[in-house]
Amino acid sequence: MGRLQDKVALITGAGTGVGRACMEIFAKEGAKVVGVSRTQANLDEALKAVTDAGGEGAVVAADLSTPEGAQKAFDGAMQAFGRVDVLVNSAGVGYNHVAESEGSMADTANTTPEKWREVLAINLDSGFYMCRLAIPHMQEKGGGAIVNVTSISGYQGLPAAHTYTAAKGGMINLTRSLCVAYAKDNIRANAIAPGFIATRMVADFLPLFDDEAVAESITPMKRPGTPEEMAYGCLYLASDEASYCNGTILTIDGGTTARQ
Repeated sequence: MGRLQDKVALITGAGTGVGRACMEIFAKEGAKVVGVSRTQANLDEALKAVTDAGGEGAVVAADLSTPEGAQKAFDGAMQAFGRVDVLVNSAGVGYNHVAESEGSMADTANTTPEKWREVLAINLDSGFYMCRLAIPHMQEKGGGAIVNVTSISGYQGLPAAHTYTAAKGGMINLTRSLCVAYAKDNIRANAIAPGFIATRMVADFLPLFDDEAVAESITPMKRPGTPEEMAYGCLYLASDEASYCNGTILTIDGGTTARQ
């Protein structure tokens, strides 16, 4: 307990999945948490879980695919707690986004320019918008930690979801570039690269793990990871325990990419 004691963590994508797990676990480790998502109801549930466990937090409903939404999120954190020590960029969409945006997870030949821009805005631009607001603040206060949630799809080729993979690959190299540029300011930038994680983003594919042979072909551990397992990776990178980690891409995939 207390690995983030007295720090303020701004966590995007906090309504569900990895972002929500980060919000709850960071609060248990002493951080004041500010959760951001597009859906107020999900945020309210996440905040209740934090406060019911004795933590302290706030939430901001915002669309981070726009500069204005990112500004709203950052301003909300500053109004709530007056500073941001940790930024976790977990906002994003995946395969389930097809239900509300047909064609968003297609291959290049079947992706329209509009869908390309849409997914990049949510999965990559949002991280850029948040970083460009947080970094000057962290410089002024003497340092901070940025943790980006990417994916092993950012360094794998896939038959579809090409905009998604491009965005995740972009976030990986943005993380490395942030490290190189801002280490002098005591700002660490790292990322986790999850594998197949049991979230609603991939809910339609979870039955694949019911077949042991198929499950083993996906990952040697033959099961999906959990949001909490990803959040603990983020916790490590955000904490002072990772004081010499900078530009690190921490793969948490049950061994999926070990075969490559």
